[in-house]
Amino acid sequence: MNRTWTRPRTAARRAGAAALLAAVVAGAVGTAAPAAAARGGEGAPDPVQSRLDALVERDGVPGALAYDGRTTRTAGVADTATGRPMVGAEGRFRMASNTKAFTATAVMRLVAAGEVRLDAPAARYVPQLAGTGVTVRQLLKQTSGLPEYLQFVDWSRAATEEEYLALALDHPADFEPGARWGYSNTNYLALGLLIKHVAGEDYRTYIERTIIEPLHLKDTYWPAKDEMAIRGPHARNYGVSPVDPEAGVTDVTELPGYEFGASGGLVTTPKDQNTFWNALFGGRLLPGWALRVMTHDTTDVGGQDTYPEGSRYGYGVASFPLSCGGVYWGHGGDLPGDSVAGGRAGRGRGTVTVYTTTWAAEGDRLADLQGAADAALCAKDRTGKGR
Repeated sequence: MNRTWTRPRTAARRAGAAALLAAVVAGAVGTAAPAAAARGGEGAPDPVQSRLDALVERDGVPGALAYDGRTTRTAGVADTATGRPMVGAEGRFRMASNTKAFTATAVMRLVAAGEVRLDAPAARYVPQLAGTGVTVRQLLKQTSGLPEYLQFVDWSRAATEEEYLALALDHPADFEPGARWGYSNTNYLALGLLIKHVAGEDYRTYIERTIIEPLHLKDTYWPAKDEMAIRGPHARNYGVSPVDPEAGVTDVTELPGYEFGASGGLVTTPKDQNTFWNALFGGRLLPGWALRVMTHDTTDVGGQDTYPEGSRYGYGVASFPLSCGGVYWGHGGDLPGDSVAGGRAGRGRGTVTVYTTTWAAEGDRLADLQGAADAALCAKDRTGKGR
């Protein structure tokens, strides 16, 4: 990487470090084979499959997948060069900013253990934040006002997370702490350092030990330093890289995943992602009171970034309205090479993960991505049968 990345001005800001790549993605498409819509009961089109087909056939996405814990639906291809079929629920992908839910859960475990106080100055745990007036709660809620460090990073050289944080702190805050909501990956960069300070081990190790291993997420991992590829079965990813935007849409499967850190570094599979959502919102990872705080102390973010009207942001998780009533809880993530949506809904509606093999954080792509998640979670209401 040999040039400085600039600040994104689109909905892609909710990604991890490589979200900056998405800022220059404009109509990133690949050639993909059309997929016929699956048919549901009594010959009716499957609404989930229809959304995936629209992503490929109308929106130009190379490949798309939805996994609801029982059924895997796909459209397009995993590799535009070979026409290899789209991977299934075993295929690994970069979860991007869904990583924030893991980081927030880890912090809330420390809160539940009495080792961190939500309204304490964040500088108590991250000395670099001295003088900012930011609290732990504000970091979790994205209301700190800390500027987006990604806009200042020169990706031509390696840096530590402390150095990345210093880049942000060398610039004025976007707003006074707590004054409003503003998505910034700097918040979760700082929370990773908080975990390290309090737990006495790297946040990657702590999250592996307390979340990934207990849930047996065998296909979820943190990339190693300098690791660019995705391990195991996976689809290729396509997008425009800012290190060479003149090249247009290219294969961007290889990315410096380690650098995405606590904001967006994890790699997973649809099966593992669903397992995490079920465990978190099913009360297996946090005491009930801690989960309630995480999902009740929220901010209205409808119409901002990628969030539809009626959405609310909590602590590393957000609620999204469902067309069949109620909401589902999850997050979302975007890189130039993939976008992810989904989460868990109440009333027995289940859990779903949807992802695409290119950036889909705006326009029809975003509507179809989120629409596929909505259709999967509302399936019980349409059919009257559980999944």
